[in-house]
Amino acid sequence: MSAHLGRRLRKGATSGAVVAAAVAALAASQAPEMTPPPTDNAGGDRAIGAGETAPPAGDGSATGDSPYYTELPPLNTPNKPGLPPVKLPVITGPAQAGIPASVLAAYQRAEQSIRSTAPGCNLPWQLLAGIGKVESGQARGGRVDANGTTLSPILGPVLNGVGFANISDTDGGAFDGDRTHDRAVGPMQFIPSTWATWGQDANSDGKRDPNNIYDAAQAAGLYLCANDRNLALKADLDRAILSYNRSTEYLNTVMSWFEYYRRGTHQVPDGTGVLPVDRSDDRGQDNRPLPTSPLTPAPTTPAPKPSEPKPDPTKPGGPSEVTKPPTKPTSPVKPPVTPPTKPTVPPTVPPAVKVARLTVVSSGPLTATTGSAFTKTPTVAALDAAGAPITGVSIRFEITGTTDTRFSGGATTATVTTGSAGLAAAPALRAGEKTGSFTVKATVVGRGMDATTFTATVTERQADALARVGGDPLSAATGATFSQSVQVKATAKGALAPGVLVTVVIADAAGTKESADGPSFKDGVRTLVLKTDENGLIALPSILAGDKAGAYVLRLTAPGGGSTEIKLTVTAPTATPSPSPSTTPEPTPSATGSPEASPSPSA
Repeated sequence: MSAHLGRRLRKGATSGAVVAAAVAALAASQAPEMTPPPTDNAGGDRAIGAGETAPPAGDGSATGDSPYYTELPPLNTPNKPGLPPVKLPVITGPAQAGIPASVLAAYQRAEQSIRSTAPGCNLPWQLLAGIGKVESGQARGGRVDANGTTLSPILGPVLNGVGFANISDTDGGAFDGDRTHDRAVGPMQFIPSTWATWGQDANSDGKRDPNNIYDAAQAAGLYLCANDRNLALKADLDRAILSYNRSTEYLNTVMSWFEYYRRGTHQVPDGTGVLPVDRSDDRGQDNRPLPTSPLTPAPTTPAPKPSEPKPDPTKPGGPSEVTKPPTKPTSPVKPPVTPPTKPTVPPTVPPAVKVARLTVVSSGPLTATTGSAFTKTPTVAALDAAGAPITGVSIRFEITGTTDTRFSGGATTATVTTGSAGLAAAPALRAGEKTGSFTVKATVVGRGMDATTFTATVTERQADALARVGGDPLSAATGATFSQSVQVKATAKGALAPGVLVTVVIADAAGTKESADGPSFKDGVRTLVLKTDENGLIALPSILAGDKAGAYVLRLTAPGGGSTEIKLTVTAPTATPSPSPSTTPEPTPSATGSPEASPSPSA
C-alpha cells in the first residue's frame, strides 16, 4: 500500500488533504500518541505563507528547496507500539524500516556528538534518518564505500530558476561540477553556499565532503539545531525541518518518517536499503526519470525445505548409526560494512554555532565632535553557554542612523573576527558634519541572535575661549566703512580649535540683542555664522558704519562656552567751518541819507 499511496503524493498531483489523511491513518494504526504534523489545505508543495510555521529570517534553505522523495512509510509499524526498537547486528524485517549500516552509524554518531556540544537542542537521530530518507533514500540505499562516501555523487537538478530556485554558482563547481548555477549535493542535499558555512569533517579524514554520510549527517544536525532551537518542542522542530526545505508537504513527509523510525528500525548491509520512488518533481537524482522499482531489491528469506524423516533412536541403527543427509553448502553472507575505527575526534563545529551571547566590553559614552574621530570603538566578546570566550567568530558591525559617521575607509559596515580572548572591536569611527545620535549594531554572522547595540552621539566642535587678534579700536563715522580688520582666535583647553562654528552678532550698546540700526555687514545683515580655519581663526568681513552714530557691540559666541565682545563706535561727521567776515569799511551815510561821495580829486 505504501508504494501506491506514495505515487499519489507527487507534487502538483495531490492536495494537502491526502497528506493529512495518510498521516492520520499512520497515527491511528500505529501511533496513538502521535500528534499529526500540520497540513497544507491549499494542496501541492508550496512556500510557507501567513499563519504557517516559517524558517528563521535569513536562514534560507539548506537544500535550495530542491525536489525530494514524497513516498510515505507503510502503515504497519516495524515494532509494536510502546516497545523499544530491536537492536541486532543485522536483521531482516519490514524492508522500509531497514537503514544501511554506515548510514545508521552516521546518524547515531551525529546525535551523540551534538548532544555533547549542544545538549539543549535534543537532536534525535531519527530526525536525521527521516530527512535522509526524504532527501536521498538513505544515500541511495546505502551505496557508500567503507569510509562513508557515496560511490557516485548525488546531485539535485540545476537551480537555474526553471521549475526550481535560481541560485547562481557559489563554489566554482567544486562540489556540484557546475560553474554557472548551484545544485544540491550529497545524501543530505546541501547547496554549496550552505555547505560552505555548515560543512563538517566528522570522519576525521581531513576533508569536509558533502558526499560523505558522516560529514553530511553531522552538518545537518548542527544546521537543524541553529538559532538555539530545542527540537523537543514541536514549534522548534517544525521550524528546523522547514528551514531545510520550505514546504508544508515536505514537513509532513519528514515527520511521517521520523515517527516511523522512532517506533523501530534495524540495520541492513550497505547497498541493500530500499530507495523510494516518488519525488516531488517526478524526476530522479541527476534529473533522470526514476525506475518503477527500487534500485536494489530488499533481501528475502528463502522458504524452508521439507525436512528429511528422522530415524527412531529406539530401533536398530540408533543415534550412533544415524547418517545425516548431506547439507548443501550455504553461500557466504556478506558481513555488514562498518566504517574503520578511528580515534574519537571532537566534531568541527562552526564557531558561530557555539555563541550563546555577545557581551558589551567597551564602556562609557561614544561621543565625538563633528569632523573628528571617536576616542572609543564598540567592542564585544563572543561567549558560549558557560561564559567561555570563542575564537574565530565573525562579528558584523553596522552603523544605522541619520548622521554621516563612518568606519575607516568610509564604510557603514565592517566584519571583524574574534581573537583568542573572544573579543571583536569595530574599526575606528569618524564623525562627519551632521550632529545627532546614531546606533552601531553588532551581530554574529550566520547566527540568528538579537543584535547588541551601541548608542553614539555627534556634537558640534567646541571652543571654550574666543579672543580678538590685535588691531586698533573699531570706530567709523556714519556712512563710512570701518577700516580696521577683525580677526578672532578660538581655543579649547588652550589648544587651537579648528572647525568651530562661531556666531557673530552686531548688538546694541548693552550687547543683549541684535541692533535694529547702526552698523551692519553687507546687505544689512547683522548676524553671521563663520567656521574657524585649521588654525582656529576667523576673519570678519567688512563692517558698514550705517547712518546712526552711537556705541554698539560686536558679540561672538561658540559651542563650548567661548565668547568675546568688541566695541564698535560710530561718530557723527565733523562740521564744515564758515568763511571769515570782509575787512572793507562800510560807506558813511550823508546828511541826506545817501552815502557821501568821495571828494573829487579835481576839487
